[in-house]
Amino acid sequence: MSSYKETIIDLLRHGEPVGGRLLRGSQDDPLTEEGWNQMRASVGDHRPWQQIISSPLRRCSEFARQLADNRNTPYKEVAGFQEIGFGCWEGMSPEQIMAAYPGELEAYWRDPTQFSPPEGETLDAFMQRIADHWRGMLTDHQGQHVLLVCHGGVIRAIINQILEMPLNALWRVEVPYANISRIRITHFDDFPATSNLVFHQPRL
Repeated sequence: MSSYKETIIDLLRHGEPVGGRLLRGSQDDPLTEEGWNQMRASVGDHRPWQQIISSPLRRCSEFARQLADNRNTPYKEVAGFQEIGFGCWEGMSPEQIMAAYPGELEAYWRDPTQFSPPEGETLDAFMQRIADHWRGMLTDHQGQHVLLVCHGGVIRAIINQILEMPLNALWRVEVPYANISRIRITHFDDFPATSNLVFHQPRL
């Protein structure tokens, strides 16, 4: 008789960072006090996680590390879950990019498979990076309930792959600050694992 087990991954986007609405990529801004409050509100008093994993960037890791300490939960940082690299656009607002690089941001939003930010990470390279680290995490934590604290682009990439969406639709998924998305992976003895998006909402 076939048996199965489940892995649950909760994806938590960081809260509001210092500096306002920017394309940050690897720029390492901390959270505002409001950003801390947004993340605290998202997780509430929940403590189901057996492992907390975070991007090493401060807007993710500072809250994740504190949460792990408070919940007495194992914690680690994985550089592979950093945000997509925006190259020359990093640290700029959309308005600044549109002024400095006319037409380029619009082209990127329209079809990121055909256009990349100057000196930035290509979408193919980013998606491969996330897929590789996602598979590694599922292998290392099969059967566990894990919290992954990361970035809007990372969450979009994971959801895009889970739902088998067209790649040029990546940026059409809204991921507000401190949003929580849950992925359930069911592992069968005799069949390939199946992955489902359970919910995508502001808080647990």
